[in-house]
Amino acid sequence: MEKKMLTILIAGPYRSGTNDDPVLMEQNLRKLEDMALPLFRAGHIPVIGEWFALPLLRAGGSTRPGDEVYEEILYPVAGRLITKCDAVLRIAGASKGADEDVRIAKERGLPIYYKLEDLLAVE
Repeated sequence: MEKKMLTILIAGPYRSGTNDDPVLMEQNLRKLEDMALPLFRAGHIPVIGEWFALPLLRAGGSTRPGDEVYEEILYPVAGRLITKCDAVLRIAGASKGADEDVRIAKERGLPIYYKLEDLLAVE
C-alpha cells in the first residue's frame, strides 16, 4: 500500500523571543526549515508560512517586523495556508503565531503533531 502524501504546515517560533533581531529570526527560520527535508524525504510536502510571507513582505514594502505591511501579511498567510494543509507539525518554543496556527488547524479538524518522528510514522 502506498503511503499517503500529506501537505504539512511546520509551525513554530519565528519572531517570538527575538526582540526583532534579524539574526535570531533567521535562526528560528532555520529551525523550522530543519524539519522540512525529513518530511519531504518521507514523501510529504512541507510548507512554512514564512516561505510565502517573506517575499510578499518585501514586495509590499515592509521595513521592519511589526510594521503595518508585516501585520497585514505575515500571520494571515499561515491562516490561509492551513486551509490547504492536511496536518500541522508544531515544533517547540513559545509562539503566539504558531499557537494560533494550531488553534485554526484544530478548528478545521486537522491532526497536530509535536514530534517529527510521530508524523514520519503516519501511513
